[in-house]
Amino acid sequence: MASKIEFVEYVCEQLSGAGEITYKKMFGEYGLYCDGKPIGVVCDDQLFIKKTAAGAAILPGCPEAPPYEGAKPSFLIESLDDRELMARFIRATYEE
Repeated sequence: MASKIEFVEYVCEQLSGAGEITYKKMFGEYGLYCDGKPIGVVCDDQLFIKKTAAGAAILPGCPEAPPYEGAKPSFLIESLDDRELMARFIRATYEE
């Protein structure tokens, strides 16, 4: 199932405190970028962010799952409500 563009745009808006958040359509899903650097993907209307030690320190216990069959596990972000927390998390992921 392909992700809805409305969800992708919502994700970008919620993460915008981390920098310039952009997306690129890829194989029916979307790659996410922070200031031009790949940080994750949106698949099946779910947000997956690359695993980093810095990200794990900010979101300890964050669930992990592969975004698609055969992919390495990523952080599965279940809530985007706390924009400030998400900005710190994305920025730390970007910097690592």
